[in-house]
Amino acid sequence: MHICENRAHSGISAPTPEDWLIMRHLPVETTSFVDRRREQAAGRELLTRARLVTLTGPGGVGKTTLAARLAARAERTFPDGVRFVHLAGLHDPELVPLAVADALGLHDHSAGPPSDALVAHVRDRKLLLVLDNCEHLLPACADLAAALLHGTAGVRILATSRHRLGLTEENLLDVRPLPVPDPDGDLSAADGYPALALFADRAAAVVPGFTLTAGNRAAVARLCRRLDGLPLAIELAAVRMRVLGVEQLLERLDDRYRLLTSGSPAALPRHRTLRAAVDWSHELCGEREQLVWARLSVAAGGFDLETAEAVCADGTSVRREDVLEAVAGLVDKSVLSREPGPDGVRYRLLDTLRHYGLERLRGQDGDEAATRRRHRDWMLRRAAQCEAAWFGPGQRDIVARLRADQDNLRAALDFSLRAVGDEAPPSEPRPGPDVALAKRRPGPDDALVGLRLAGTLWFYWHACGAPREGRYWLERALAASPGPSSERARGLWVAGLLAGCPEDLTRGRRRAEEARELALRLGDAAEAAHAEYVIGVVRLFADELPAALAHFETCVARGRVPGQHLSLVGLDQVELACALGFLGHADRAVEVCEKTLRLCEEHGEEWVRSYVLRMLALAHTVKRDWPRAERYAREALRLKLAVNDVIGLALTLDLTARIAAERSAHERAAVLLGGADHAWTSVDQGRWGSETLNSARREAESCAVRALGRAGFTSAYDRGAGLTLTELVGHALQEPGVPAPRTPESSRLRLTPREAQVAELVAEGLANQQIADRLVIARRTAEGHVERILNKLGFNTRTQIATWVTAQR
Repeated sequence: MHICENRAHSGISAPTPEDWLIMRHLPVETTSFVDRRREQAAGRELLTRARLVTLTGPGGVGKTTLAARLAARAERTFPDGVRFVHLAGLHDPELVPLAVADALGLHDHSAGPPSDALVAHVRDRKLLLVLDNCEHLLPACADLAAALLHGTAGVRILATSRHRLGLTEENLLDVRPLPVPDPDGDLSAADGYPALALFADRAAAVVPGFTLTAGNRAAVARLCRRLDGLPLAIELAAVRMRVLGVEQLLERLDDRYRLLTSGSPAALPRHRTLRAAVDWSHELCGEREQLVWARLSVAAGGFDLETAEAVCADGTSVRREDVLEAVAGLVDKSVLSREPGPDGVRYRLLDTLRHYGLERLRGQDGDEAATRRRHRDWMLRRAAQCEAAWFGPGQRDIVARLRADQDNLRAALDFSLRAVGDEAPPSEPRPGPDVALAKRRPGPDDALVGLRLAGTLWFYWHACGAPREGRYWLERALAASPGPSSERARGLWVAGLLAGCPEDLTRGRRRAEEARELALRLGDAAEAAHAEYVIGVVRLFADELPAALAHFETCVARGRVPGQHLSLVGLDQVELACALGFLGHADRAVEVCEKTLRLCEEHGEEWVRSYVLRMLALAHTVKRDWPRAERYAREALRLKLAVNDVIGLALTLDLTARIAAERSAHERAAVLLGGADHAWTSVDQGRWGSETLNSARREAESCAVRALGRAGFTSAYDRGAGLTLTELVGHALQEPGVPAPRTPESSRLRLTPREAQVAELVAEGLANQQIADRLVIARRTAEGHVERILNKLGFNTRTQIATWVTAQR
C-alpha cells in the first residue's frame, strides 16, 4: 500500500517506474479489516504527539494489519506520504537501511554510511515510515530510527515488533488478541465481536453464504476463544471450513498443528503456518528463556511470579533467582503477556505459545513429569495456605486469587489423576487442554495428592459457586484412591456436601455417612465432625426440621474438636439457628446468631458472617420486626456479593423481597423476585431446596401479586430479571449512585462504540477536553457524546456514568 504523496508540496515529480516497483512491496488489504476501533484510536492519538510508536504483541496478533490501517488513515496528515518497509525476509542487519532506502526510492551511491544518506534524503520531508517486523533486527532498527529521529524534524516512525526498540522517544501500543464473548453466555450481540466477525468473513470466503446464526454462534465463539482471539489463528482455522464444519473444527482443534498447516499461498513464508510464527519467536530467546518458556507451558491460564519460580526453578539448570530475568525477557519478546492480577502482576502464555512450549518440554527426557509435579505441589501449597486463612479477614482476596488460579488448579488436579505418557490418537476427542496426557491409570501417590488437593479446596467449591466442578474432581480422585485415608474421608464428606445441593440428598447423605464412619475408624475426629455437619445439612434440605434441630444441638454442644475448621464450627451454629427459626423459636435463633457473629467479628470473617446475618434477618422476619430484618438482609446481600455466593444471594433476595412486600414496597419486592429467579438460572435449570427454604419466595410473590395485580407484578418482575447481580444488589441496598432498574425500553438502548469509549474515559475521571485530546476529536464533539450518553442512560451527572460503567464491568 503506497499512500499517494502530495507532490506539489514536496516538489517530487510524477511516479517513476521505480515508484511503481516500490508500490508492489507495500501491503494491500485483500480481505476485510478486523474492527479494532480502540487500538486505531489509540494509535492515531499516539501518532499525533509521538515520533516513534511501536505496536507490540505476539506473532499472529495482527500488528502488521493494524499498522497498515493506521498508515492508510494517516495519509492526509503526511504531505510526503507513507512508506511501508517489510523486514520479515531480512536476516542481515546491514540490509536494514538499504531496505528503507529502497522503500523511499533512494538510489544511494555515496561512500558514507547508508543511514547518513537516508537522513539527508528525508531531512526536509514530512512522512510516516512504517518498519514492519523489527524483532529479529532490533539493534539495526533502533540505530536507524534514532538516526532519523535525531536528524530530521518531519519524519515519524511506526514500528511493529514483538518487543520494543528500547529508545527513549518510543511510545508503545500493546496489540492484544481480539475479545471473544462467553460461549455459554448471552450471544444475542455476538455479531459485534471482531473475532467472530473475522471468522465469519474468512469462512464466507471459502464457504459462500456462511454467516453467523443462532445455531452456530456458540460453536464459533468457543472456537475463537480456544484460539485466544488470535487473528492469524482464526484466519487459518477458517480456511479449514472448506472441509470441516464449525463443530468438527472445534472437536479437532487440539491437534492444531496438523490442521493449521496451510494458508494462502500468497502469504509470506513465515505466516503460512502458525508454527512458523512461533518458531521464529523461540529462536529469538536465549537458552534459559527457552527453558523457562517450556516449563511455564505446564501452567494453564495466567500465573504470578511466585508460581513461575516454583515451577521453573529446579536448583540446577534454573535457579530461583534466574526466573525473574527470564520472565522479563519473555515479556519483552511478547512470548509472555503481562496483565494485572488480584494481588499484583500476572503473566500469560497464549495457548498457541503454550502448546509450542509443551512440545519443547516433552523433548527433554523426564523434565515434563518433574515440572508438572513442581507445579502441582505448588498449587497444593497455595490451596492449603488459602484454606488456613479462609476463616479470616482476607476472604475476598482469597476468592480473587483462586479464581485467577483456577486453570492452574485444574491442570494440577488433572496431572495428579492422569499420568504423563504418550499422545492420544488424533481421532479421539480431547477432554482437556493438555491433550498429550496418557489415559493410563495414575500412580497411587499422585492420585492421593490429587485427592488431598480436591479436598483442601472444599471451601472454594462450596462457597464460591463451583459445586459441579468440585464434584467432578472429587469423584475422579475418590475413584483413583479407594484405600482408607484421611484424604478419602475428607473427599467423601466434601462430595456429600456438594452432591446434596442439587437435590441428590440420598447420595449426599450416603457419602457423608461413609466419611464419618471412615474418619472414626481412622481416629480422625476433625473429619468426623466435618462429616456430621454435612449429614445435618442434608436433613435440613429434606425438611426433617426436628431431626436437624436435634442433630445440630448435639454438634454445637460438643464444641470444636482439634483440627476442625472454624468455618464449619460457625456453620454448625448457623444451621442450628436456621432450624430454630423455621420451627418458630426466633429468640433462641437470635441468641445463637449473636454468639456466632462475635466469633466471626473476632477473626474478621465475612462468608459465615453473611449466613449469620441472613439467619438474623430470618429470625426477625419470624418476629415480624421488619426494620431489623431488612437491615440484616441488606448487610447479608453486600457480603454475599463480595464473595460471589450466588445461591446465598438468591435466597437472601427472596427474604429481602418478603420483607419489602410486608413493608408495602410491592413493586420493589417484584423486582427482587425477578432478579432472584434470574440468579437461579446460573445455578441450575430451576430452583431447588426444601419447601421450607423456598417459603419466603412464595409468600413474597403472593403478597406482591395481590397488591399490584398480575400485570403490574409481571412488569416489575421482568425489570428485575434484566438486571445484573451487581445492579440488583445495588437496588436492594438502595445505595445512591447505583442506576435504578432499567425499563424494558431503556434496556434496549445501546451506546455506540464511540459512546462506550467516551463513557469509559468519563469513568476514568477525564474532563471533556481531556477526552477530546485522547481521542483526537474536537472538544465540542466530546461534549456531544457525553450529552447523548446521559440522555440514553437517563442520568444527570458524570458520576452516574462512572458508576454505570463499573457495574457493566
